[in-house]
Amino acid sequence: MADHETKGQVSFSSAVPARVDEVVGRTGTRGEAIQIRCKILDGRDKNKTITRNVKGPIQTGDIVMLRETEIEARPLNKQGRGN
Repeated sequence: MADHETKGQVSFSSAVPARVDEVVGRTGTRGEAIQIRCKILDGRDKNKTITRNVKGPIQTGDIVMLRETEIEARPLNKQGRGN
């Protein structure tokens, strides 16, 4: 029965692994995203450290898969609202 099921094929886009070096803080209107600093482990930007926003549980040392490595997140401002 399993050899007849070919309609549910999965194709993945290319992604680049990056190691989480630092958890900077929470961002978003309700704090639902976490800003991290991560070091890219492979690809064109290997060994580059960038800032990204991620959702979900994350901690230092985790490996995240990034679809692109060119865009960085804006830094968190420490002033708060209205600036």
